[in-house]
Amino acid sequence: MHEAKPILTPLPSTAFAVSLKSCLFIPDPTIYHEVIGNLQYLSLTRPDVSFIVNKLSQFMHSPTDTHWILVKRILRYLLGMLNKGLLLHRDSPCSLHAFADKLHAFLDADWAGNKDDYSSTSAYLVYLGCNLISWSSKKQRTIVRSSTEAEYCSFAATATELSWVCLLIQELGVALPSYSVIYCDNVGATQLSSNPIFHSCMKHVTVVYHFIRDQVQSGRLRVAHISFTDQLADLLTKPLSTSQFQFFHDKIGLYDRGLF
Repeated sequence: MHEAKPILTPLPSTAFAVSLKSCLFIPDPTIYHEVIGNLQYLSLTRPDVSFIVNKLSQFMHSPTDTHWILVKRILRYLLGMLNKGLLLHRDSPCSLHAFADKLHAFLDADWAGNKDDYSSTSAYLVYLGCNLISWSSKKQRTIVRSSTEAEYCSFAATATELSWVCLLIQELGVALPSYSVIYCDNVGATQLSSNPIFHSCMKHVTVVYHFIRDQVQSGRLRVAHISFTDQLADLLTKPLSTSQFQFFHDKIGLYDRGLF
């Protein structure tokens, strides 16, 4: 693929529906397994491919020619982005008192995006100051009945990650604010995480997710609503248009290494 034509996005923005029933199965899936395995390692430093790599990893047991075409599209995308990388600022706004929410996260969920079992995808981006330090794009284990429930499940994963990051940073001797902040673009999930009245209609959701309310009430976590146009985690949950992808790609902190 080193002589292939580069492309601007790792997956198409239209007619994107990958399923187990996509076209013909690959007779020998060895090369598919090898490439996906390498891309999984790459996604540890490249959040821009996390969503599609996680998606294609779900078909390791029976990949089809459609899945292989998407794998090659990722390689074409990476070919044009070889010099891109996460920029970690030495003089981070962490040190400025004006940057109160120095440990914060963006979360999102794609409700019933999986057309095989109608499961949802959870994603989050965790920032320390202006530096992106942790991210995830994963298939949810449970089937939910609304976008609010899907976002609420994503809240649980994000709150767990923030708690772990807080403990790690404190062990390193770094002082943090008394609370972390989660930004969500779903009004229902935002209200549900802090208003106990709403919990009466959510008893069918596993109790493990309700620890978010305890975190909010104890003051360790604050939940804030954000416009969907500023939701950076969209990059890790769904296919985007070229302009949207480029906008979020730059916003999360991926830059050309030749500029620094």
